[in-house]
Amino acid sequence: MNQYDVVIIGAGVTGCAVARYLSRYDLKILVIEKEEDVCSGSSKANSGIVHAGFDALPGSMKARMNVRGSRMMKSLSEELDFPYENNGALVLCFDQADMGELRKLYERGIENGVEGLEILSAEELHRKEKNVSASAVAALWAPASGIVCPFSLTIALAENAAANGVEFVFLQSVSSVEKTGSCFTVRTDRDCCSAKSVVNCAGVYADRIHNMVCEGKLEIVPRRGEYVLLDKEVGNLVSSTIFQLPGPYGKGVLVTRTVHGNLLVGPNAQDIPDKEANETTLEGMEDVKARALKSVPDIPYNKMITSFAGLRVHPSDGDFIIGEAEDCEGFYDCAGIESPGLSSAPAIGEYLSDLIAEKYGYSKKKNFIPTRKGFVSGGGSVVCRCENITEDQIVDAIRRNPGARSLDGIKRRVRQGMGRCQAGFCTPGAMEILSRELGIPMEEVCKNRPGSEMLR
Repeated sequence: MNQYDVVIIGAGVTGCAVARYLSRYDLKILVIEKEEDVCSGSSKANSGIVHAGFDALPGSMKARMNVRGSRMMKSLSEELDFPYENNGALVLCFDQADMGELRKLYERGIENGVEGLEILSAEELHRKEKNVSASAVAALWAPASGIVCPFSLTIALAENAAANGVEFVFLQSVSSVEKTGSCFTVRTDRDCCSAKSVVNCAGVYADRIHNMVCEGKLEIVPRRGEYVLLDKEVGNLVSSTIFQLPGPYGKGVLVTRTVHGNLLVGPNAQDIPDKEANETTLEGMEDVKARALKSVPDIPYNKMITSFAGLRVHPSDGDFIIGEAEDCEGFYDCAGIESPGLSSAPAIGEYLSDLIAEKYGYSKKKNFIPTRKGFVSGGGSVVCRCENITEDQIVDAIRRNPGARSLDGIKRRVRQGMGRCQAGFCTPGAMEILSRELGIPMEEVCKNRPGSEMLR
């Protein structure tokens, strides 16, 4: 049985952030992921917004991690070479009767330590964003907000963790976690290992992992959000991220451009019992489209290139659950990480790694590698015409550690298949490269996990 200092369950953005920041210490670390790649759960399907931190309740773990994570993102993007843009966000108010709620949001943000907040008049708002609805009477301006690529952030964290000695295993689902004395035994459907500490970053399954070892039970409610993605041709419709005043299900439908130049609309919010139900629905798409038009009336939906849905990890008490479990020493939860989880991930990784290191007296490495270089920019024949992705870029994505092992893995790393034709042209070429680089027949090339083979 292999022995580790820390086992991290889940290779989403928080799991990879914990792995990266823990790798600053002299430790043997393992990350276990049930899918074939990092960023395959909630982290792959979200808005890509780096929230400023004005929405979370003051004093909450969510507020603390959000504001700290937002402040870390720019320098982290420079260290790990992933795209980030500080474009700011606007929260629209459509009725003078709601100005009190807008003011409360402003005051909450000030209490949380968010910098640069302003309440704009209708004239100031429309001068800043000409395509925003004329019905908006005011807006909260949050210049600290930004946009990031969720895939690029997660993959960069994972690669840097791996460069610093962290091991990753994929396609292994954790079946049990047991504590005997001061040690944990973690069993998967394929293997078994032991660890001094376990960090639970299992997303929608974090309650199941927690409940394996703790008397105090958790409940995670999957909350599905559906999105519409439009072509880069209309990506400049807005420059800031456009929100509406928050409701009981969060910040509501937004309109934003992405760091890659597309226009993104969504999400709605629906609590569902199924932890795997990430399909889109016709009703959901129509709801998202209609609600977004309230903010930006002239969204050209005829330029839509795809839709997708993601599951948010909604905790029963509404706040992030981060830290050592009260009734299980050495077991650390990173659970209920819903929005603004992407923004908070670097701060969560920093906080939990320091918490663990302080408890066990771990010392920092002298040879820690703090930087990572992004993917090659070109070379070789063009495989994906829409995004101008070359063979050399795809090969680089496969040969990285952890590298792409599926078509979705390539897509997340270098955007092959993300363009206007949605992989209609470039799939055969990418399959040939995967087959050659992995040494497998074309019949074994998968879209994602085994069972999704492209050829029969």
